[in-house]
Amino acid sequence: MDQGSDGPDSGDPDVHATDRPYGDPARNGAALDTDAAAEPPSAARHETPARSEAAAESAADHGAAAEHDTADHDAVAEHDAADHDATADRDAATRRDAVDGDGAVDEPDPADEQSREGASAYRETVAERTRSAAPRPRLDDVAAIARLKFRYLRSLDTKSWDEFADTMIPDATATYSEYLQFESRDAFLAFMRNTLGPHVITEHRCDHPEIDVDGDTAVGTWYLADTVLIPEHNMLLRGAAFYSDRYARCEDGNWRIAHTGYERTYEVVISLSDLPSLRLTSSRWGLIAREDGIAPVEVDPGTAPVRREPE
Repeated sequence: MDQGSDGPDSGDPDVHATDRPYGDPARNGAALDTDAAAEPPSAARHETPARSEAAAESAADHGAAAEHDTADHDAVAEHDAADHDATADRDAATRRDAVDGDGAVDEPDPADEQSREGASAYRETVAERTRSAAPRPRLDDVAAIARLKFRYLRSLDTKSWDEFADTMIPDATATYSEYLQFESRDAFLAFMRNTLGPHVITEHRCDHPEIDVDGDTAVGTWYLADTVLIPEHNMLLRGAAFYSDRYARCEDGNWRIAHTGYERTYEVVISLSDLPSLRLTSSRWGLIAREDGIAPVEVDPGTAPVRREPE
């Protein structure tokens, strides 16, 4: 073996390329030179500009995309704002029409409803119009007129004349057959006070009302059953009739009688002398009658009526 040959071609089986950790520097250098010679210098020079151009192109695309997205976002925001303003204007106009207008609220075209909230706002507007602008329910007016009639009867039978007068308008008229007709509340009230004073006991009952309301006016028919007791004249009157009334809603919102009157279906007069068992045991106006020199009547069976003198 030739000791002067120390390369891999020396033939020494114990000597390998791997014995040098990084190979042969000479050969490695040659390889590097060969690789460098194989790649043109221009390729190495233009590699970085190519990447820069691609990066710039990508950045430009990204910027354009960002600007496009921003523009789209702004356009959507402007569209939404416009829709919101239009919806708000439409709702405000609808509410104004509901409060001030005289027509019904038109239901919007479903294509114009932007969302469920819009439909809910429409329903709320209709409900608001119904509550604030609709006329008062008919049943409320009927109940108010019935209460007025009952107050008329109560104040008449209790001779509460001021309250009785308040149930009628000043120009109220009254008709009881062709002989009793009144053209004003004062004339009617004066007749009632003089005719049905404390010496006369009355009972007026009305039922079976038939009331029709037309805006601020109404008409009503009532079935009357009445009893009149006049102890001073030994007389008892019973009868029935149908009232025909007209009513008016006044400026204070209350209903009052504009006209009243009835037509008798029957009337009977009974002498207390024909009722020997009759006893008048109580009278609201007994003390008043005594002060006026009028006493209740006591009738004993089999005897003539006896007038009880004031104590």
